[in-house]
Amino acid sequence: MSESHDPRIHSIQAAAYRVPTATGGRERAESDGTIAWDATGVLVVRLTAGSTTGLGYAYTSPAALGIVRELLWDRVRGADPLDTARSFWAMARATRNAGWPGVCASAIAAVDIAVHDLAARLLDVPLVKLLGGAHETIAAYGSGGFTDYTDDELTAQLGAWAEQGLRSVKLKVGSHPRDDLRRVQLARAAVGDDVELFVDANGAYDRKTALDLAEQFVIDGVTWFEEPVSSQDRDGLRLLRDRVPAPIRVAAGEYAYTPADFRDLLVGGCVDVLQADATRCGITGFGIAAGLARAFGVPLSAHTAPALHASVAAAHDEAVNVEYFHDHQRIEGMFFGGVPPVVDGELVPDPAAPGHGLRFREAAAAAYRVDTFAAGRAAREGER
Repeated sequence: MSESHDPRIHSIQAAAYRVPTATGGRERAESDGTIAWDATGVLVVRLTAGSTTGLGYAYTSPAALGIVRELLWDRVRGADPLDTARSFWAMARATRNAGWPGVCASAIAAVDIAVHDLAARLLDVPLVKLLGGAHETIAAYGSGGFTDYTDDELTAQLGAWAEQGLRSVKLKVGSHPRDDLRRVQLARAAVGDDVELFVDANGAYDRKTALDLAEQFVIDGVTWFEEPVSSQDRDGLRLLRDRVPAPIRVAAGEYAYTPADFRDLLVGGCVDVLQADATRCGITGFGIAAGLARAFGVPLSAHTAPALHASVAAAHDEAVNVEYFHDHQRIEGMFFGGVPPVVDGELVPDPAAPGHGLRFREAAAAAYRVDTFAAGRAAREGER
């Protein structure tokens, strides 16, 4: 270790941010099949042991900061950063009465990511190596194509990703089912025949509509159908998985917050591809999802947060790709230095940087800050 024989977590600095959405250089609302939004919430957590600091973050409501302040900080204060599992489960137990899934899970995730980054930095090893080091790179797929986009915006965005070398791109569907086939055809024309085309309904369709459209989408080479029906309709996911035409794969799991959520999707035979989001389930939960995916013989896909998942997903042999999500790659470029580049369609974590290699640009993020919390030595020093 770079500090002392047994450094303990002594300080936390956390803040909630709200970043307006933007496309084409201007702020504007965005929508998918089930919701519209005009901003993205970000929770940033920094934990310090000795003079080393670990960085974690999650895309979530600013309310998550209150969970960190009231329930989680006391569970990691004084902890050994290498005891990542102990800290994770202590935080999970602390949210019993508040409810683990949802906002609490994202708060746990941000702290869990910071703990793992801190551990890797103390050991002076890249996070991808600490977690398993299965791959040196991980495939990225472009994700956006929101349902409010004009035809020109849709084709420009997806076409640019294809020109960048991404081998797969995804568009949102579901707001206007009768227009979705036309939009898929536009997307196919924009990216050409050599790029895989994914669609994501965010659970907007009923079962029969999803099946009918899948049989039409496959003609234009769609190979991935994400949440064709709500992930809470596990029988519906299983039905779609069994009946959509090959080579379309049914994907879900982005709203899996706890290990049981991943288990239930797999036991129910609901998915061809299991998704996991470390900013919702934590790095610890992502590892559990990877183990379950291996046990059930199903590939794993990382949902959004590409700057983080470049390291987390590459660590696991089961992982096949990372979602290069428009909103998040924009925010990560603003908030962090050391963002992994995309080279030949692959995200490339820095093999020489300890931890996940991200550096927080506090000054750049300051304009979007809505609330803060600090405790421990960092708070005392800030008061002087």
